[in-house]
Amino acid sequence: MTARELPRLVFTTPRTLPAASALPGRVAVLDVAFAAEGLGTPFEEMTGRFLEQLGSRLAAWVDHHDHEFHARYAGDDRFVLATKAQHGACPEMVTPEVVARAGPIDTLMVHGDLDGLYSAAKWLLDGVEPYPGADDDARCIDTRIGTPGPTANLIDHALRARFRDEALKHRIVRWLIGGLADREHRAVITEAAAEFEKSAAETARLGESYRIRGRVAYCDARTTRGRFDKTDLLLVGQTKAPVSIVQDSGMVTVAAAFDSGWDFVVLLGLGGGMPTRVSMPEHRLEDTIERVNAAAEPTPRR
Repeated sequence: MTARELPRLVFTTPRTLPAASALPGRVAVLDVAFAAEGLGTPFEEMTGRFLEQLGSRLAAWVDHHDHEFHARYAGDDRFVLATKAQHGACPEMVTPEVVARAGPIDTLMVHGDLDGLYSAAKWLLDGVEPYPGADDDARCIDTRIGTPGPTANLIDHALRARFRDEALKHRIVRWLIGGLADREHRAVITEAAAEFEKSAAETARLGESYRIRGRVAYCDARTTRGRFDKTDLLLVGQTKAPVSIVQDSGMVTVAAAFDSGWDFVVLLGLGGGMPTRVSMPEHRLEDTIERVNAAAEPTPRR
C-alpha cells in the first residue's frame, strides 16, 4: 500500500473528539469508546453530537468498550460494538468482512493507544494482521493478561513514553503496514521506547508509597518527582490489594485485574467505559473508596 492510497489518519480519545466538519469524506472510527455521563463528558454532548454531525458519512464504528447505549445502534450494521469481556482488544473485531462492508473511506479515526494503532493498521491491510500474532499481542497489552511479543512491547513502551507524539503514532502505523521492514521507523520507535525505561525508577518509587484502605491500595502520585507510568503503577497497587487507585493531575484512576469481576462503570454509576479501569475527577476519591469497600465480593471472570 502506498502513502497516496492511505486515508487521513486521525488520533483521538472519547472525550476529545474532533469536529465532524474537520474530517473529510467517509469516516471509519476504531477503538473509540462512547462518552459516558459519569466520566464528565455526557454521551449526547460528545459522541451523540459527533454522530449527528457526521450523519451518513459514517462508514463504520468498531469498539469494544462497555456502554449502556450500544443497544441504540444494534440495527445499524455500520456499528460493530462489543464489551471488553467479549473482546479484550479492538483489532480482533476488525475483520476482512467488516472492512469490506464499510467500503472505501477517506478518514480513519482511532484511539491513540496500541490497541487503536493496531486496529488502524489492520484496517489499512483490509482486515489482515500486520504480523502473525498481532491480535493476540494487542489483547495482551490492553488487558494486561498474558505475555506480548517483543514488537508489541517495543511499541507499547514507545507510546507510553511519548503519548502525545502524533508523528510517532503515524510512524508506528506505517511501520506496521509495511511489514516491520523500515529501519528508520524502527530506530525512532526504539529511541522512544528507551525513554520509557527512564520512568521506571519513579514508578517504582511511587509504588512504595501505597497505603492500604480496606480493599483499596491508594497512591497519591501528586508527589511525583518526574514522569511515571500510570498503568504500571496501578499494577503495583494490584499486588497489594484487589483494587488500586492513583490520584494525579486532578483525577483518580481506579483499576483491578481484567478478570477480577469488578465493574466500576456500574458500581460508580459512570454509564460507560472499561469495567476494570476508570478515571474520574478527584473529588470522588473518598466516595469511590467507600463504595469499593462496601461492595459485594465480585465474581471473577472465567
